[in-house]
Amino acid sequence: MAGRVYLVGAGPGDPELITERGARRLAEADLVLYDALVHPSLLDRCRPGCETLFVGKRAGRVSERQDEITRRLVEAARAGKQVVRLKGGDPYLFGRGSEEAEALAAAGIPFEVVPGVPSPLAATAYAGISLTHRSLSSSVAYLTASESPEKDRSSHAWDRLATATETLVIFMGLGRVRALMALLVEHGRDGATPAAVISRASTADQRTLVATVATLADLVEAEPPATPALLVVGEVVRLREQLRWYDRSPLFGARVLVTRPEGQQDELLQRLRDAGAEPIHVPAIRIEPPSDPRPLARLASELDRYDWVVLTSANGVRALHRALAEAGRDARAYGGAKVLAIGTATAQALRERGIEADLVPPEFRGEAAADALIAALGGKVRSARVVLARAEVAREVLPRRLAAAGAHVEVVPAYRNVAHPEDQARTAQLLRAGEIDVVTLTAPSTAESVVAALGPDAASVLADRTIVSIGPVTTEAAERLGLRVAATAVTYTAAGLFEALLAHASTLRAPPWQRPGRPVSGPFGAG
Repeated sequence: MAGRVYLVGAGPGDPELITERGARRLAEADLVLYDALVHPSLLDRCRPGCETLFVGKRAGRVSERQDEITRRLVEAARAGKQVVRLKGGDPYLFGRGSEEAEALAAAGIPFEVVPGVPSPLAATAYAGISLTHRSLSSSVAYLTASESPEKDRSSHAWDRLATATETLVIFMGLGRVRALMALLVEHGRDGATPAAVISRASTADQRTLVATVATLADLVEAEPPATPALLVVGEVVRLREQLRWYDRSPLFGARVLVTRPEGQQDELLQRLRDAGAEPIHVPAIRIEPPSDPRPLARLASELDRYDWVVLTSANGVRALHRALAEAGRDARAYGGAKVLAIGTATAQALRERGIEADLVPPEFRGEAAADALIAALGGKVRSARVVLARAEVAREVLPRRLAAAGAHVEVVPAYRNVAHPEDQARTAQLLRAGEIDVVTLTAPSTAESVVAALGPDAASVLADRTIVSIGPVTTEAAERLGLRVAATAVTYTAAGLFEALLAHASTLRAPPWQRPGRPVSGPFGAG
């Protein structure tokens, strides 16, 4: 296939603001060159084997840097690669995308431009400011305070620009607020005109300062916001108190460590983002095959000889059905065996594979499962053949209770929970740097992994973090490790965990993650 370059706008901040076409091009790429303002979770959309390369630029970098980026684009395309140049916001709006397109055209490289949600549109919408309004503004202008150093003088005609439009949006002007506001007043803009700074728009670190053209510089100097930031000038700023929604979200500002394994985090990430939080996914454990795969393979070949098959998690369902597929079998392998599923997520995983659970205990824990199965077996418990496909290391209460009641019980390890050193190192880095407000624990093994990552002082490091647990078994495990759990889910699912965090946040008059002026690092590096 011939090489091609795609100049893709990632949108600003919120990773869900990328367009469908942009996401598709990202998933097809062989090489992605991405900027500093691209949310790191967007790289999760790349296919396995795709090379990703950070080429972000900040103020003060030498101009040859852009030449190097262009050279990489041309060379990779000539080598036959599908290349995505992933840029924050829109490629053509103060993003130097047009310069890259010119260079590609000159080199004879085919390219495509995928527009992105421009930062002023997203930033003002998330801040509760409408750029235009039927009664307040019928015109808007964008300008940058950072022009090319190759220009002899500024191209801005301030005598016309200061009052030409009712709304004015200034990019990259945070370091020159006082001079910029003075220019506006000098050239006819009323000093009483409302003005705002929107910092880190559409992220949990978003901050909006509102003042006037005359007073904005004083406010910025007293409470310096982080970059990237936009300046907005115009009567539309008055609408903020009526239109703001994002920074009134119930979890706005919370940076939440999501510890679920890969492939199991999407539901929780989505719920957290919808509530205004910034989820940061670092798996505390990874799901791997059992140390000895032979018992699971044997179970797959003789599943129908049991009276009951007990599955304790969706991971167990996936592992068992993977073994069935490897043996050339499908759902018919269950034969006359009945199935008990602990939890609605386990039952749903079975349903997706053509199996409807015969029994789902009302409480998603081993004790309730044992009691429910013993009751279902009634007088036949002593002759019942029961197999549990579960994690290699797990609580023994379920098989012990069943065996004590007289059932013939076999435990088959279906998978292992394994903590990876690189994940633990990342977890420790985030927690020790103060970049996490809320820690979610989804199993006893995740609690053990987080504590192991931090070492002997884990309890003190986590003392001022909000810890939320997926259920009482996980809470008990965390407390044995010296952690203080703030909230425990009533329903032991990702949705239940989210609801527990939401309920806990509603009881706080001033959630710690919403304190003004807190140190900000966020997904884009230091401000």
